[in-house]
Amino acid sequence: MARIVCFGEVLWDVFPTHKKIGGAPLNVASRLQSFDHDVAMISAIGKGESGAKIIQYLKDYGINMSCIQVLSKYKTGKVKVMLNDKGSASYNIKYPRAWDKIIVTEASKTAVKKADAFVFGSLVARDDTSKKTLYELIELANYKIFDLNLRAPYYTKEVLFHLMKKADFIKFNDDELFEVSKYLGSKYNSLEQNLKYISDKTNTKHICVTKGPHGAVLFYNDKLFYNSGFQIKVIDTVGAGDSFLGSLISQLLNKSTPQDAINFACAVGALVAQNEGANPKLTLSDIHSFMNP
Repeated sequence: MARIVCFGEVLWDVFPTHKKIGGAPLNVASRLQSFDHDVAMISAIGKGESGAKIIQYLKDYGINMSCIQVLSKYKTGKVKVMLNDKGSASYNIKYPRAWDKIIVTEASKTAVKKADAFVFGSLVARDDTSKKTLYELIELANYKIFDLNLRAPYYTKEVLFHLMKKADFIKFNDDELFEVSKYLGSKYNSLEQNLKYISDKTNTKHICVTKGPHGAVLFYNDKLFYNSGFQIKVIDTVGAGDSFLGSLISQLLNKSTPQDAINFACAVGALVAQNEGANPKLTLSDIHSFMNP
């Protein structure tokens, strides 16, 4: 069992017919906790019922919430989610929200110092307050996992490059990989060439790229590992990449081989995509049955 801290947005995903608790770092934390890791969340909520329900969610999932800040001046996070006919999501992310205003505390610094891994994304850096906190906490982390989550207009080339250079592990989807590679001056067309280009540019030895229904590629200590995905009927893709990352981190921290880790993570991502919402409950039995029908 590893000790992991996730930093960033906690919020409500508001669909046309319902709403669910989410936010990429919280989705990753939820999946990690489901595999019995010791997981803490650093974030902020507003006062009122929306924030209180997120606190209850953290309690229910067994996620350490001692570093959740309650801010009276800002509302709890909210994202309007639109799904197309294939279940792919687009987002309208409200600003400013409480998670934009996370401050550094002694408790959060201690939690990051003691953790085996520190997970963060790019969206939380859209506001200077949370960005400053992230930059400070990164310097204390033992193993830094950067989950790019590009949501225009909430990122810049400069911030992305800074975070990538600090990271020990970077996770992209394929569109993000090509966009960032182009930012950094790559002339390559293939996924593998751009992956290695970013590895060289940022001195990052561990990089993963998800490819939607076509699986993922893991670059781990100069070797490439592939999974071609699973055939499913997609209900919605919200949180599938987050559960993929949580599962991959879990496997790698538990010393699984990179190939076994990416196979497992792709299975979990597929299972999430064929269910509604970001955090369907999955047992190890469910996952292994899906992988070996």
